Amino acid sequence: MEARVKWVENAEFIAETGSGHSLVIDGPAEIGGRNLGPRPMEMMLVSVGSCSAVDIVHILKKARQPVAGCEVAVSGERAATDPKVFTKIHLQFTVSGKGLSENQVKRAVQLSAEKYCSASIMLQQACPVTHGYELVELA
Repeated sequence: MEARVKWVENAEFIAETGSGHSLVIDGPAEIGGRNLGPRPMEMMLVSVGSCSAVDIVHILKKARQPVAGCEVAVSGERAATDPKVFTKIHLQFTVSGKGLSENQVKRAVQLSAEKYCSASIMLQQACPVTHGYELVELA
């Protein structure tokens, strides 16, 4: 895997991924940013959330579960002083479908957390990463 991050001006950067996608990363006004994109630490939360969500949907589909939706709310607490590393991260999944097995959803979340999500497992080396889920039955 590869990525490039190029400074544009002030606190604005363009990130280019090895798969050919680009996004703007920017800082707050107090450091010269114009709020044109997410902050780098926000991207870490997006990375761990999306990595886990991809796993969960894939695992549920492979188990032939009727998954219709999967959202994850990721919250991170940071240290008060520099370096302001994450001290705690929590992922709360809302998985929806008609006739989903709660045991299968629980298993998918657990497998992602313990075996498949590289981002979550890597971050667990630095701080506690917890996972929860809610199952929403669709009519």
